[in-house]
Amino acid sequence: MLTDLPLAELERYRPDVEEPADFTAFWDDQLRRARVHDLDVQTSRVSTPLRTVEVHDLRFSGYGGTPIAAWLLLPAHRDGPLPAIVELASYGGGRGHPHDRLVWSAAGYAHLIMDSRGQGSSSNEGVTADPQDLGSPAAPGYLTRGILDPATAYLTRLFVDAARAVEVARGLEVVDPARIGVAGVSQGGGLALAAAHLAGPVSAVIAAVPFLAHIRRAVDLTDEEPYAELASYCTAHPDHVPQVFATLAYHDVVNHARRLRAPTLITTGLADVICPPSTAYAAANHHGGEVTVLAYPFDGHDGGGSHRVREELAFAATHLRP
Repeated sequence: MLTDLPLAELERYRPDVEEPADFTAFWDDQLRRARVHDLDVQTSRVSTPLRTVEVHDLRFSGYGGTPIAAWLLLPAHRDGPLPAIVELASYGGGRGHPHDRLVWSAAGYAHLIMDSRGQGSSSNEGVTADPQDLGSPAAPGYLTRGILDPATAYLTRLFVDAARAVEVARGLEVVDPARIGVAGVSQGGGLALAAAHLAGPVSAVIAAVPFLAHIRRAVDLTDEEPYAELASYCTAHPDHVPQVFATLAYHDVVNHARRLRAPTLITTGLADVICPPSTAYAAANHHGGEVTVLAYPFDGHDGGGSHRVREELAFAATHLRP
């Protein structure tokens, strides 16, 4: 089921996407404010039934000094510093349980899985609070929390947390800082693009069916959640519409992808009604460096499913050399 433009048009699709004049200055300031707080990385070994993977509960200081939870999964048998994959969670999910995500550690990587503040109760379990939420009127979900100002927007806090997670991985003794990749699916894919930009040079980015790309087009094309949260809010607050999209321009990952130079793999399903494929291509076609797009003609928001994972492993092996 084709839900968007034909593939030939998608491959040429490079739309104008609004970018705030102070985009770089805003994010530099947010990161500067975050770095007032030491990363304060704390790890503790966790006993599990897993025998080939060493599990550590990891905590670090995110936006505003908030303690952010993560798992650090390590191959039990290793020799020397490892390449690392920093994984960001899908919408509504958190870090889950250690046995939920074993692919990357099984492939020889140090695998850091970040919790998403305030999320983690509609799919994989999360434990991290969002104490900076102002409690202003918002649609159910996370997208419109604090939406009238990029400085108070929920997504700003989440993006900063993701960038800090990459910084944490870079400083771990067990990790080779020259071999770090960032990965995720849906929200996690969008966060991977943003975090790779905000945290500085990484060696690879893997963004499956990225959420938060070409946001205005996505809202115009789909009435599926989570983008439907934006339509719901704008229906209730029509006078806020210009400011809603002015704020979201800071989070549109097309604007982060423009600044990326790291080799990047983006995947999409041409039947995806949640993150329309044209939005993924908008990020890819604005990318500032080497980018590969895999389009699965009959897949939806799984973006290729296990076939995609096979390609992600091959891509990571090329650029991170486990």
